[in-house]
Amino acid sequence: MKTSDFYYDLPEELIAQDPLEDRSASRLMHLDRETGEVSHGHFRDILTYLKAGDCLVINDTKVIPARLYGHKEGTDALIEILLLKRRENDIWETLVRPGKKCRPGAVINFGDGILKGRVLEVVDDGNRLIQFEYEGIFEEILDRLGEMPLPPYIIHKLKDKNRYQTVYAKHEGSAAAPTAGLHFTEELLREVQERGVNIAHVTLHVGLGTFRPVKVEDVTRHHMHSEFYVIEESQAELINSTKKSGGRIIAVGTTSCRTLESAAEENGTLKAGSGWTDIFIYPGYRFKIMDGLITNFHLPESTLIMLVSAFAGKEHVLKAYEEAVKERYRFFSFGDAMFIE
Repeated sequence: MKTSDFYYDLPEELIAQDPLEDRSASRLMHLDRETGEVSHGHFRDILTYLKAGDCLVINDTKVIPARLYGHKEGTDALIEILLLKRRENDIWETLVRPGKKCRPGAVINFGDGILKGRVLEVVDDGNRLIQFEYEGIFEEILDRLGEMPLPPYIIHKLKDKNRYQTVYAKHEGSAAAPTAGLHFTEELLREVQERGVNIAHVTLHVGLGTFRPVKVEDVTRHHMHSEFYVIEESQAELINSTKKSGGRIIAVGTTSCRTLESAAEENGTLKAGSGWTDIFIYPGYRFKIMDGLITNFHLPESTLIMLVSAFAGKEHVLKAYEEAVKERYRFFSFGDAMFIE
């Protein structure tokens, strides 16, 4: 299986640069994964596809303002840092640009010195372990100095940082948003529940590994970076009881999907707990627990389009994407959505 098998041609003007004023006004493509048939509507139409007894699984991670700009101490060199994951206390694994100016021992000042970072070592993929020094509460300083880590294909400035958060974001720790959930409003979620659909929460702190380009032609040789997840006992029970009652488990986003499939037994039972997952789902994978998927439209040749292809079939997915381009759908993080069942 080749990475190039998952390529499609996308005009640059279809990459959504700004979120819509109304989250739920995005378009929604419905894809039947058995027949490949598609239909078009708007995201609020999700109510017509969900059935009483189903369970929506949402990822309640919260994006931190993880992008920091500072200067290397003793020079005028501008340094950009992206916080990837907290290793321990005030030591973070980070992505640094330009890396050549940040060898071990280098000190970076942020915000006139209210935050300092010392490079400890270089780890996998050239990432840096940085130990931060400050007075006060790190999260408050980060909220003051940091910017939301928008993907590189979004070049517009985000006016309201909360628009890169889901309305149910709760647990801080992500370097990127679980973007399928951006379409839900609090009102729409209430309507979902009023229709007899359960909503279960899981947490997976999204790292950049999910979005890194696949640089090998043989898909099976690509390695995913690990991400931390948590599934509470009560939420596992809700999902398992839904499954036993004949209801469908519908993941909101690829991150919810990866969390479920990482923690599911072969018999489809979900285990509560926490840990790190580097699960890589591509065609040939046998899904253990998920019955439906709400997702955005993903980058060509990405691990995300591979996951969607594993669930709905590569031919069906690429044909649906071709239709989305033809119909001028909006793509990627702030773009439109697809419901696959």
